[in-house]
Amino acid sequence: MRLGEVGLLTNDVVKLADFYKDLLETDNGSNDEVHQTIIAEETMLTIYNDGSLKNNDNQNMCIAFTVDNIEKEYHKVFALGAEIIEKPTKRPWGAVNMSFYDPDRNVIYLRSFSADN
Repeated sequence: MRLGEVGLLTNDVVKLADFYKDLLETDNGSNDEVHQTIIAEETMLTIYNDGSLKNNDNQNMCIAFTVDNIEKEYHKVFALGAEIIEKPTKRPWGAVNMSFYDPDRNVIYLRSFSADN
């Protein structure tokens, strides 16, 4: 068994999908208001409105993306207007992590395992 998809449920698919398209520097060619697939590789990232009202008070999950250049990504996230939870910080195990809220207040981590860290 393998993880096939991470789905973010939202009230505003276009707004959240546009944020992730900018963050991930990708374009899926879609402006669909109900469902968009952002990453279609082995593990997909989809943005979806299932018709239920969301409270955007997510407290029990996060998503982590591995990046090559954490400082570059930090500046991109800041320019996107995301609320930064923690600036890039070196961890005892060698990774550099940062965290922020996406527009629906999901906690997102970016992490780098570069030898330069």
